[in-house]
Amino acid sequence: MLVKLPQAGVGADALTAPFRSGLRSRRYRTNSLNSPRPTEVIPVTTRDGAALRVHAYGPVDGEVIVLAHGWSCAIEYWNPQINAFSGEYRVIAFDQRGHGESATGTRSFSADQLADDFSDLLDAVLRPGRRAVLVGHSMGGMTIQAWAARYPHEVQRRASAVLLATTAARQIPNRATVIPLINDVIPGPDWLALALFGTPVPLPGGAAVNLVAKHRLMTPSATRDQILFGTSIVRSCRPSVRAAVARGLLELDLHGAAAHLTVPTSVVAGSHDRLLPEVHSREIADTLAAAGHLDRYTILPTGHLVNVEAEKAFNVELHRVIRRSRRDPVAAAG
Repeated sequence: MLVKLPQAGVGADALTAPFRSGLRSRRYRTNSLNSPRPTEVIPVTTRDGAALRVHAYGPVDGEVIVLAHGWSCAIEYWNPQINAFSGEYRVIAFDQRGHGESATGTRSFSADQLADDFSDLLDAVLRPGRRAVLVGHSMGGMTIQAWAARYPHEVQRRASAVLLATTAARQIPNRATVIPLINDVIPGPDWLALALFGTPVPLPGGAAVNLVAKHRLMTPSATRDQILFGTSIVRSCRPSVRAAVARGLLELDLHGAAAHLTVPTSVVAGSHDRLLPEVHSREIADTLAAAGHLDRYTILPTGHLVNVEAEKAFNVELHRVIRRSRRDPVAAAG
C-alpha cells in the first residue's frame, strides 16, 4: 500500500508552524541538547521537486558525517552529535521529507522514496570523490538500508562506513512492546498498531506524556532534559505526517537490504528499546555478518533514543567508526 504524504502549509499545519518550530529550538540546561548555528544551509531539491531542509556544521574541508533522523524527528534530534563533532568534522543533517521544514513533494512514502531522497541528498552535499560516514537512527537507519539496496553501486563510492542505531528492517508492528503486555505476552493485532501510531492526533505536553515517554520510549534513568528534548522533537512533527509515515512504516520490508552495505557497518541497539526491540538490530547485524561487513554490534542500556540517552557512549562509538573508516582500504581508495 502506498501512503500519500499530506501537503504542508495548509489548514492547522500552517497555523501551528511557529509553535512546532519553537519546540525544535527550545533551550535546555544540558548544553549538548541545544541547537548550534549551522555553518551553511544547503539547498537540496529531490527529483520530484521537494525542497529539503539541509544544514551543514563545521569546517568545509573536514571529514564528512551525514546524519539521518528517524520517524517524527528533525535535524535538531542530532544536536548531541552535531555539538560533539562539528568542531572537527563536516556534519550534515537534514529533515526527512515532510518532517521538520522539508516539503512533502508529490511522492508517496515507500522504501524507494526514502532511497531516492537519500541518493539526491548525497549527490548534493558530497563533492566528487568525497565519502562520508553515514549514521541513521530508527527510520534513518531504514533509509540507509533502502538506499544501499536500491543503489548498491553508490555504497562504496559515497560511504566510508555506516552506523545504524536502534533501527529495523521489517515486522515493526509485530515486535513493538510499547503497549504493556502486547507482543510480550499476547500478539498485537495490526489494527491496534495502526490506531496507536497511524492516527493524526496532536501529542500534548505535560507531566503525563513525559512519564509515558520516560518509561515506554526511554528508561527510568533518563534525565528531565533528555525526556523534554525527546518529547519536544516528536511533538514538533506535523500530526498528519507522523500518522502517514507510521502507516507506511508498519508495512515496510527491507529484509536483507543491509547485505548491500559493503563498507564497515556498526549496529547499536538499546537493551530497553520497546519501539524497535533489540531483535531488530540483531537481525540486521546477522545479515551484515553473513555478508562479511559487520564491524561491531553494541547493546547500550537505553530505550529507543540511544544517541540521546547514552550520548557519551554513542559518541565514543561514532568516533571509533570514523577511525575505523580511515583504515578501511575501500574508504582509502580514490
